[in-house]
Amino acid sequence: MPTDVVMPQMGESIFEGTITKWLKKAGDTVQKDEPLFEISTDKVDAEIPSPVAGVLSEIKIHEGATVGINTVVAVVTESGETVATVAGPAAGQAPAAVAKVDAASAQASGGTEVVMPQMGESIFEGTITKWLKKAGDTVHKDEPLFEISTDKVDAEIPSPVAGILTEIRVLEGATIGINTVVAVIGGPNTGGAAEVSTPAPAADAKRLDAPDAATPTSAAPENVAEAGEAGRIRSSPLVRRIAKENNLNLGMVAGTGAGGRITKEDALRYLSEHGQGNAATASIAAKPATVSTAAESPVPFPLPGQVVPLSRMRAIIAERMVESVAISPHVYTVYKVDMTRIVRLRERERSRFEQKHGVKLTFMPFIAAAAIEALRRHPIVNASLVSGSIHYHQNIHLGIAVALDWGLIVPVVKQAETLTFVELARAMADLAERARAKRLKPEEATGSTFTLTNFGVFGGEFGTPIINQPESAILAIGALKKEAVVMTDAEGGDTIAIRSMQSHCLGFDHRLIDGADGGKFMTVFKSTLDGWDREIG
Repeated sequence: MPTDVVMPQMGESIFEGTITKWLKKAGDTVQKDEPLFEISTDKVDAEIPSPVAGVLSEIKIHEGATVGINTVVAVVTESGETVATVAGPAAGQAPAAVAKVDAASAQASGGTEVVMPQMGESIFEGTITKWLKKAGDTVHKDEPLFEISTDKVDAEIPSPVAGILTEIRVLEGATIGINTVVAVIGGPNTGGAAEVSTPAPAADAKRLDAPDAATPTSAAPENVAEAGEAGRIRSSPLVRRIAKENNLNLGMVAGTGAGGRITKEDALRYLSEHGQGNAATASIAAKPATVSTAAESPVPFPLPGQVVPLSRMRAIIAERMVESVAISPHVYTVYKVDMTRIVRLRERERSRFEQKHGVKLTFMPFIAAAAIEALRRHPIVNASLVSGSIHYHQNIHLGIAVALDWGLIVPVVKQAETLTFVELARAMADLAERARAKRLKPEEATGSTFTLTNFGVFGGEFGTPIINQPESAILAIGALKKEAVVMTDAEGGDTIAIRSMQSHCLGFDHRLIDGADGGKFMTVFKSTLDGWDREIG
């Protein structure tokens, strides 16, 4: 069956591209995701992979031609087999495990495809940050299989079935669309129907090297960069552009890809360790049509002068923050709350509460309960502006911002208005703990209608937070400190007392919420905490 190969769109503002090199010629056999041709745009150089396995039956556009996006540039006629792995071994490597599995027999053998899950309604891609199993490993149902990162959540993805991890299709660091098959798990009785395999790298290490089946590994051994045909150092156009912009001699870079191929990560790692020349800072964001390569996690303790690429999560957080500021006219109001009554209650009850309920008594459930009460009385603060209309949410889904070493995520307490104080405390503690352990479920990091964020954890008096779209308000919690406060008694007499005070800042979208609405909300919030009189269980 013939499949058209088109010029991909490499970004929202890119409408054409130049074919700089064909990596295959007409009549060649190609594997699915194997590099087919190289393109160049004003934003990026990239290798474009084949969408299917088969034979390159026709090349329609020749090297050097510039064509618009979605132009058919070639035709691949699919073969009758599904190729599980590709490419023979490079010199000096052990033979690769190549498994050609007929689709019907693979299904009969019990093979189950593992896909990139959708982590929320507005999330359409994710980055595989780590494989927790290697090809050939036995896995149990619901056992963590790999880690992913999106702008909303870092999470471990469990295996959908028990069996053998027979195939890994996507390399660590690759960013792919939802529902993309990333691995295959064979049933316990698959026998030899599907051999263990991992894919060879293509387009800057977008896939894993295919090791010997008896000794599977997750990456090739590090080699000094080897020259390919005609003495050319093996690298992609993106890597060569990074080298040009940074006066980098690629012959000095150790390549970790197949056959010593230099990947983008190899080049950036070398630059971070040895510095760059006088050229401009390297471009690091290439986005091929089907799979894009994510930057490595930031160096924990970078040295002065280092250039460290943004992590996938950090880059997307940056995009979302800019978007939110552009969308919503932010207004802020700060209220100081007397937390003395709650501080005394907590000190008195914390030991009993933990023993009885198995969760520590922190200040967060008190603050959350007060916010929920204020949201109940003033639902406009829990609303969203949707297509020119006000959407009053049926429930209060409370987002709790959790700081991680590698970014920030917002797990969500669903239907928070239905929970008791104890249930709220448990839910918040559980979500925060699992967020830090990368064990959140996809649905637990989406759908919030109002968010709490704690600026005071490091002693900040208060903060002016950015709204978590598509919400209309966010509440920032300041540091809890003892202060000298003027107290007025019933007869109007003033005294100075030492009180536990805390500042809270409400940030809200002025398109939807007026200053009066914000003030009314904060008045209820403050009075609930100032005069706390609720049972905590």
